[in-house]
Amino acid sequence: MTKGDATGLPERYPVPAEKSRSDETIDRSRFIATVGRAGTVENARAFIAAVRDEFPDATHNCWAYVVGPPGDTRQIGMSDAGEPSGTAGRPMLDVLLGSGVGDVAAVVTRYYGGVKLGRGGLVRAYGGSVRLALDGLRLTERVERTELLVEIGYPAVSPLKNALGRFEAVAVEGAYGSRVNLRIRLPREHVDAFRETVAALTDGKGRVEDA
Repeated sequence: MTKGDATGLPERYPVPAEKSRSDETIDRSRFIATVGRAGTVENARAFIAAVRDEFPDATHNCWAYVVGPPGDTRQIGMSDAGEPSGTAGRPMLDVLLGSGVGDVAAVVTRYYGGVKLGRGGLVRAYGGSVRLALDGLRLTERVERTELLVEIGYPAVSPLKNALGRFEAVAVEGAYGSRVNLRIRLPREHVDAFRETVAALTDGKGRVEDA
């Protein structure tokens, strides 16, 4: 994770790139853990509903989610879905909070096999199922991006475009008149350095504004 913005939130952090699933049998009960990305609470709820619809005949579909940076508790949720209180959703959430992954949701589907696991056994089974799914999870990066409007003279166009890669920036729109106007999209963390580069390339005559 990189440093945070004015809100204290990091400007980039690891998130799921795709779904991951584990499937194991513990004392004759089958535990299927599905983990995936949830960038909003609505996304998390939709993810949970989709897994529940996939396994409508399951004994339990317990779930947890963390929306936001890894370990952040401002937008979290969990449910034991009929299991004894505190034996499913809470251990699942604890694993997600300690995983180093943000914007993540997990559903553990249980098919009861006739053998009671007890409270400790359930906690270990649900938490362990999420860990197992996380072990196979491919990650990508969530990057907070913004757009800037840039006005420069023609001599600065090529040098600026050559410099875009240093800032992970792309020109998404351009207008060419007496001066050149570009709309630049880039990670928020690079904005200050990008402004300094425009000033240096144009001897201070370039303009950079928030889009």
